[in-house]
Amino acid sequence: MSNMVLLKVAAPSRLCSSPPNEDRPRPSMLRHLTSKIKATGPIPVAEYMREVLTNPVTGYYVRNNMLGPDGDFITSPEISQIFGELIGVWIISEWMASGRPRRLQLVELGPGRGSLAADVLRVFGQLRSVLAEASVSLHLVEVSPALSLVQAGSLTADGGRAANGEDEAAYRRGETAAGLPVSWYRRLEDVPAGFSIFVAHEFFDALPIHKFQRTERGWREVLVDIDPEKPDALRFVVAPAPTLASATLPQEGERRPHVEVCAEGGVLVQQLARRIAEDGGAALIADYGHDGTKTDTFRGFKGHRLHHVLDSPGSADLTADVDFSYLRRMAGGGVACVGPVTQRSFLKNMGIDARMQALLRSCGDPAVRKQLLASYDLLTSPAHMGERFHFFGLLHPSRLQAPPTPQGLKLERRRSPAPLPVAGFAELSYT
Repeated sequence: MSNMVLLKVAAPSRLCSSPPNEDRPRPSMLRHLTSKIKATGPIPVAEYMREVLTNPVTGYYVRNNMLGPDGDFITSPEISQIFGELIGVWIISEWMASGRPRRLQLVELGPGRGSLAADVLRVFGQLRSVLAEASVSLHLVEVSPALSLVQAGSLTADGGRAANGEDEAAYRRGETAAGLPVSWYRRLEDVPAGFSIFVAHEFFDALPIHKFQRTERGWREVLVDIDPEKPDALRFVVAPAPTLASATLPQEGERRPHVEVCAEGGVLVQQLARRIAEDGGAALIADYGHDGTKTDTFRGFKGHRLHHVLDSPGSADLTADVDFSYLRRMAGGGVACVGPVTQRSFLKNMGIDARMQALLRSCGDPAVRKQLLASYDLLTSPAHMGERFHFFGLLHPSRLQAPPTPQGLKLERRRSPAPLPVAGFAELSYT
């Protein structure tokens, strides 16, 4: 490749090393990537992530069941059902604050095993009297056929069924044991319009990112190339000239020496913002993240251990921290943004302490009590998930506007009513 000599090796600061006994690279994915690079030259990190994670034949999410103790990572809903219960309470709270619309679509992006949705639906069942007049439906955006089957087994009474007709937006449908309709889609834009509460838990961190390095000649994109000394290995390089991405994605005035931009996440947030502005609703995004302060966060996980992102492509999960400041900019002025706040703050504001105390009081089994306390620590401790995960919300702009002041001679001197607080993002007091 004639341009190889023009590229120099990048030195990202936080890439993790693989164990010395790591499996050799998967031939199928590595062969696919090296063939692509030989044909077109070094590829952007975003293209590398997209191929490794979602390639329809050899992609990590397509081929693997990566969740749970036998997978590569465990998510908060897998740790404790309390997490999902509090998310369910948040959804109902926002539905009520929006005027109790007659139709409520719960839309989850990347629903994993379906644990979070199952916990939320259990809350809906317990609060059936509150939701009695609402038509509730569940809509899951999932690209993995294998995971959609796992979700269907967990959420539906009959395991779901493949949708009929090529022109149908949903590729799978089913019903919960309580009779709520469940539909699966490959893209957010296929979900029907209407008042919706969107939930994205550990979804945005897996979307492809572009990486950029500041140089004396301006921003240059970090690419993935074949290592000339090891033809069966990959390496990072820095593009010698501007790319379309490096010329358009880094923000003017950016001071960090290295930045990651998830353009796909930006487009997705714009879609969420437009739907919320037009149809009402809210979005709750929970993920590893920061507010525009971190630099190199691209990493891999395999068997619950850090894994070098370029080793054995397709055998490990790839992730990067979500830049919530970027999502806020991309959401625009048509919606109100709240957060990010830490998971510890969000869960405590939602009442996890009171819920935990109630469970402990009703539990007489020492082993179960120990498990409850351990899960609480994992979810809220700063040393674990408490401050690594953050919550970020998109709301209809009317949600944060004060209700109209009542008119009348005896009411004119009263203070204007304040907007209802947003659960989770503010500490609620009960009097």
